[in-house]
Amino acid sequence: MDSNYRPRVLLVEDELDLVFLLERTLRDHGFDTSTCVDGNIALARALAQPPDMLVLDWMLPGVDGIELCRRLKADPRSAHVPVLLITARGRDADVFRALAEGADDCMIKPFGLAEFVQRVRALAGPLRPVSAR
Repeated sequence: MDSNYRPRVLLVEDELDLVFLLERTLRDHGFDTSTCVDGNIALARALAQPPDMLVLDWMLPGVDGIELCRRLKADPRSAHVPVLLITARGRDADVFRALAEGADDCMIKPFGLAEFVQRVRALAGPLRPVSAR
């Protein structure tokens, strides 16, 4: 295994300040990140070249994060990719819905960056490329 391998995370969020903060944080912690602000574009990118994991905002232009998660988990090309859903919706029912729709984890905004990085690490699994899974 290449010890320089950096897990690929597709970050799908439409709040640009948060995109820059999360992208920088993930890169500083050893992840190779790409970003997208629209659910339709994210769907096409994730199916064309599945990342090692996805961070999806619930409320997005185009396809929302819940529907995006549902579609990705239903497609054999991306069904194995872990999804962390992030949302400003703070009710327990919203978290339960996110998990029921296929998200592997859900975080309520605002959240701490240290916890965010730990959850991404937990979902990204061992440092190996998708092709080796």
